[in-house]
Amino acid sequence: MAEQNFEKALERLEKIVGELEGGEMSLDEALKRYEEGIKLVQLCSKKLETAQKKVEILTKTPGGKFQLKQFEPGDEDK
Repeated sequence: MAEQNFEKALERLEKIVGELEGGEMSLDEALKRYEEGIKLVQLCSKKLETAQKKVEILTKTPGGKFQLKQFEPGDEDK
């Protein structure tokens, strides 16, 4: 599978889910689609993890100034 961007991978994954839910394909074809779907889920998950690592949030210091800080899981609750 060629490298895809997140949006294309998610779009393809949604199509596969619809096809599997339709139940109109053979077992062999359903298994192929399922395997492709698993690969797409892994790709999307990896891309989301990469994006999360790149996110920077603006935080206010105790002195009232703003500073850029690397995103850390849990920071969104502060």
